[in-house]
Amino acid sequence: QVQLVESGGGLVQAGGSLRLSCVASGSILGTNDMGWYRQAPGKQRELVARIISGGSTNYADSVSGRFTISRDNGKNTVYLQMNSLKPEDTAIYYCNARVYTPDSSFPRAYWGQGTQVTVSS
Repeated sequence: QVQLVESGGGLVQAGGSLRLSCVASGSILGTNDMGWYRQAPGKQRELVARIISGGSTNYADSVSGRFTISRDNGKNTVYLQMNSLKPEDTAIYYCNARVYTPDSSFPRAYWGQGTQVTVSS
């Protein structure tokens, strides 16, 4: 079984910063791509940023230049540094990872439980 556990969410004023972390644990042989999604009230879940095992990244236009995704492959951990936060960044942030496990020849996608980020104006 694989678990993803996020941390680092909270309440911050506009212009502030937060750093999210997500640790994958369990029967993991390796991780493929890892990323962050978010879902605001009444909206669909959307991609925020994604990073593949080789280090290539992609970002939503709305966060490009303000957010930075990184990963520690040895720790199966992905981070999201969020700077210059805006009220519209308020959402539940979910970690997602495609993970290789002993019982499958292809990677499977897993989700974390989510962490709330609230940006006050």
